[in-house]
Formats: sequence, structure tokens, C-alpha cells
Amino acid sequence: MPDVIISGGGPTGMMLASELRLHDVDVLVLEKDAEPSQLVRSLGLHPRSLEILDQRGLLERFLAHGQQYPGGARFAGIDKPWPADLDTAHGYVLGIRQPVTDRLLADRAVELGAEVRRGQEVTGVEQDDDGVTVALADGTRLRSRWLVGCDGGHSAVRRLLGIKFMGEPARTEWLLGEMEVTTPPDELAAVVDEVRKTHKGFGIGPAGNGLHRGVVPAASVSEDRTAPPTLEEFRTQLRAYAGTDFGVHSPRWLSRFTDATRLAERYRTGPVFLAGDAAHVHPPLGGQGLNLGIQDAFNLGWKLAAAVNGWAPEGLLDSYHSERHPVGDDVLNFTRAQSELILPKPGPQAVRRLLTELMQLDDVGRLLIEKVTGIGLRYDVGTGDALLGRRLRDIRMTRGRLFELTRKGRGLLLDQTGRLSVAGWADRVDHVVDVSDELHVPAVLLRPDGHVVWAGEDELELKNSLLRWFGAPG
Repeated sequence: MPDVIISGGGPTGMMLASELRLHDVDVLVLEKDAEPSQLVRSLGLHPRSLEILDQRGLLERFLAHGQQYPGGARFAGIDKPWPADLDTAHGYVLGIRQPVTDRLLADRAVELGAEVRRGQEVTGVEQDDDGVTVALADGTRLRSRWLVGCDGGHSAVRRLLGIKFMGEPARTEWLLGEMEVTTPPDELAAVVDEVRKTHKGFGIGPAGNGLHRGVVPAASVSEDRTAPPTLEEFRTQLRAYAGTDFGVHSPRWLSRFTDATRLAERYRTGPVFLAGDAAHVHPPLGGQGLNLGIQDAFNLGWKLAAAVNGWAPEGLLDSYHSERHPVGDDVLNFTRAQSELILPKPGPQAVRRLLTELMQLDDVGRLLIEKVTGIGLRYDVGTGDALLGRRLRDIRMTRGRLFELTRKGRGLLLDQTGRLSVAGWADRVDHVVDVSDELHVPAVLLRPDGHVVWAGEDELELKNSLLRWFGAPG
């Protein structure tokens, strides 16, 4: 019997599987699709996701398959450059297609020992005092101590548990796809630029390998949004907005998405959790969806592993909901605002012009950038130093980089005094004595996800924090 079953083999599920395997948790990933999807819904990774990959030693794999784009803030299509002193060592967006991200994360999970079964659809979930029973479409029944639904916006796990998906239904739908075109590049670019003056939800441009990626508003919200649009439907909408269909043909794939905005009422029900799109859906404005799911998994993984391995302190598992649910809510509000500002109506366009001016102010631009990239997040872990609750950027020390010390997913005491100790917690917290010009406090205690939960030099305060986040001493 596996310790944890993960329903859903997308980026959230595979990231979670890897995090659990770092702590020797027995993991089974169930994915209903027999083959990996080739749909390219996500085109890039933000700085916080790149930091996470760096923390686990995966960044070089992703850099080899992507392209670095200099930092620039995009809010509702308003582009502004990032400040030079943005609090991250990764001040860029990595352009990388989602199928590649999916494959790299899946490869990592398998390397670490996760079992992945494709073509396995979850159709039933039953909870009891000892764990969870999962029923599959082929009649198989599986047992585990814990279950995590990472199975997308139409999550079967969420539906089977009756967890409310609060928010607004779709008002607008867009068609998305990759296809070939016959219109010359200069002519195509000129037409697109003209249309985007009034319709920010329209676009078509090179996607590599002779393909173009196109997005265009649909005529209406379809009843079955799981059914892909036809090429003729795509052509009709292109002509409606651009006066031409650009000679599109030979589509590689076609899909549709909406502005539906919903948040799960709760992220945990007993031994079952939700993460990624199963917990929150929103329009892809700002490109936060896949990144948000990876960050959910990074928060949950070490906490669930602590429970499996028997040292989780009281309330640790509940902190997944209390920390990540507000983040999901904030992202939904962020995308709601952008959805309004791309409307071609006079009111939204007036607000858009005003916001364009406000983004010239450093504080306004920085706030929006930190929200989009995820580096401004601060969890409520108590009061004190300004670092508390924030993730610590990759600082340089005399013997290397901080992130090189976080590969195993353990807690970390970075001690510039040499007088502190993690005796009793050495099985789950590393103690590194080193100094850095970039760290203004004597010492910091980091959770496995890199967030600071203590700063200072008082031994008693350190032990209290170790008890709170890492349980009783061994």
C-alpha cells in the first residue's frame, strides 16, 4: 500500500511526487490520460518557480530546453521593465513549452522512485479512520494513507468529496491552438498589431517548427468546453476579428479556455488534499497557473512527508490550507482585474490608461511584479524580523550558494555565529556554519520550502521554532 496516492500526472502532481520521494515516501501517481498531453497551455516559468527548481538542483535541465527573456512585468497586456534590484537571483522569465516542463518533472519523479500509472482514471474516493480507498474506472480499488487531487480544473477528487468550487462561471471563451499559416510574416504582424489596439485577447505569432500559436475570442461560451474547437470555427473567429484567417491550416492541436474563476472552499478534507488547478482555476492572464500549482506542491510536499514519517507537529498539515488558500484567492483577484482591463469598453480602457501611468511609479510596478512572479509572498509565521515568512533568495556565502544546500528538501539552520545547535533535530534539519555579506541577521532557520521561520541568535527562541515547525526532537 503506498503512503500517498496522487491523482493527476501533470506538473503539480509530478512536482509533489518528487518532493515526497526526497523523504522516502512511497508514492503512486495515477494519470487518466494514456499518453502525455501535447497541448501548450503554459509558455513559461516565473522567477519563484525557477528558484524552486534551483533549490532542488533541477534548474540546469530546464535552462537547457528554454530561452531566458529579460524581466518584464505584464499586467493586462501593459508591459513595464523589472527593477534592476528585484529580490531574486533569477530576474527573467524562462520561455519553455508546457509539454517539456511536464516531461522534465515526470522524469525527475520517476528517477526518485515514484511509481506512475497512465490510463488510470479515478472514479471513487472513500475515507475512513485509517486512510483512503480509491476506485478506478477499470474496477481496481487501491488503498493509501493519503490522497492528493492534482487532477485539474474538472477534478474528480474534488467532485467526489463534494468540495464546493466557489466563484464565477465563464463569461468569455477563447480558442487556442498551433497551426501553419500562409500569410507572409510582415503582413501577419501588421494585422495583429492593429487588432490588438482594441482587442488584447487576440494574437497569433510564430511558435517554432513552422507553426504559429493563435488565440482569438470565441463566438460564445460552449456547453462542452472539454471538446476542442474545429479548424473552421477557428477560421471564422479569425475573420471576425482580423478580416482574414491568415490561411491557417494543418493544426497541431486546438483547445479552448474561459475566464471562469473558481477557488476550492477548502484545500484539505481529512486525509485528502487538493493542489494546482484542482484547487483553483482562473484565466491565464499573467501566466500564473502552472507556476501556482508547482508552488502549491512545494508547500505541501514536505509537510505531508513529515506526517508520513511521524514527526509532523500539530497543525502542520492544516497550515497548507491556511497558507496556500489565501495565495490562490489573491491570484484569482489579480486575474479578475486583468480580465476587466482587457475589455474593449470605454470604462475598462480608461482605467487601463490610468494604470499604465501608475505603473511608472516604482512602488506600484514593484508590487505588481512581485505578485506576478510570486517572490513577494510572505506567510504568517509570526512577528519579528522583516525576513520572517518570506523565502530567502539565493545568497552567496564564503563556501558557495544557499540553494546548493537545499537539494535534499530538509530544514536548514544557516548560522553565522557558530554558537547555535539543532541537536535533537539533525535527522530533519541541517546546520551550516558560514557567513554572507547578503544576510543581515546572525542566523536564520529555513523550512524545506525555503521560507524563513526564525531569525536571530537566541537559542531558546530557535528551539521553540524548531518545535513548532519540525516537531519534537528525535
